[in-house]
Amino acid sequence: MTKTTRKHAEDLRAASKLAVVATSGIIDLVEEMHRTIASGPGLLGRPFARPARALTGVVYGPIRKVTELVGVGLDAALSQLGPLLGESAVGPDRDAILSVLNGALGDYLSETKNPLAIEMTLRHAARALPVDASALHRVFPRAGGKILILVHGSSMNDRQWNRGGHDYGTALAHDLGYAPVYVHYNSGLHISTNGRVLVERIDELIRAWPIAVDEISVLGHSMGGLVARSACHIATREHARWRPKLRRLVCLGSPHHGAPLERGGSWIDTLLGVSAYSAPMARLGRIRSAGVTDLRFGNVLDEHWEGQDRFAPARDARSRLTLPSKVACYTIAGTTAKTLRERLPGDGLVPVNSALGRHARPDLTLNFPDDHQWIAHGTGHLDLLSRPEVYAKLRGWFAG
Repeated sequence: MTKTTRKHAEDLRAASKLAVVATSGIIDLVEEMHRTIASGPGLLGRPFARPARALTGVVYGPIRKVTELVGVGLDAALSQLGPLLGESAVGPDRDAILSVLNGALGDYLSETKNPLAIEMTLRHAARALPVDASALHRVFPRAGGKILILVHGSSMNDRQWNRGGHDYGTALAHDLGYAPVYVHYNSGLHISTNGRVLVERIDELIRAWPIAVDEISVLGHSMGGLVARSACHIATREHARWRPKLRRLVCLGSPHHGAPLERGGSWIDTLLGVSAYSAPMARLGRIRSAGVTDLRFGNVLDEHWEGQDRFAPARDARSRLTLPSKVACYTIAGTTAKTLRERLPGDGLVPVNSALGRHARPDLTLNFPDDHQWIAHGTGHLDLLSRPEVYAKLRGWFAG
């Protein structure tokens, strides 16, 4: 994995963030998570709630007394979560907790080399893919030359492509013969940082693929579409091995030109329904990560954010970035409106025009072809992952 170079401006921002997070409020947050996890299953009435409350009081009391040492409070509090989120606690809840934690604090976790930081991996069936041909053949015994890369959204993880019992990767594998490969990444890092690492991961994958790769398609939901666009740009610029094999790029509810909710730190709050364990983390919206603040305008390149204060009021500093050439690019927007009207509301997080790549400035408009754009009515942001009509549109595009 490439290492991001820390810059002076980033150090200043990190120091500023530490002054905020090292407070009794953030420690209350982590203590509440610790207590919720340690109390036991909700279905059994949380049988260990009383001893868990006593234990966390002993653990976190002294931590509060050292919060005047900037950063100590957060580091010490997070260290208590490590054992609870160890490899023995595998499963959807663990992945959900880590995904939200990384979505909110992922840049901090990465910079401080905290073991809770997610490192980007390519996965299948929620397990990391091996990078040698024989092992990949065991995972994909009928592997053909068509690979589908699926990139999840902010504060989410690869398991959440399965929503309501439906998974677009599995469905496209069954219907059209794609090998679905899911990206698991730290969505708190800058989108361009994740884009750069994704280029490397896909190159590693096709070098190890058991047969010659004929085509690669990428499907990104929400932030995942921006990470995919960033990766396509970097792959083109750096002549990545896989770039000539890229045939399709499809974005679902991606905030190409930003999401208004980011400005209030509400993005993460909206996505916290994934687990009872993650609910206490709603407070983290106030100290949101670099990945989330990239969603203010839809920053996908380093130059879109370098040298800027992420939390200060600022204008859109992006320059023109076209869609990748010789690639069929598609986009779907969701709207909560059930019927067509002149002004459509967005999907609860992303405005329709942002998802369709439309912008008042012609140089920033992405120019998806008209027949490569589609609006899903009566559909919320997360519903884009499970609606039969959305899949029907995807299937037609991928089959074309």
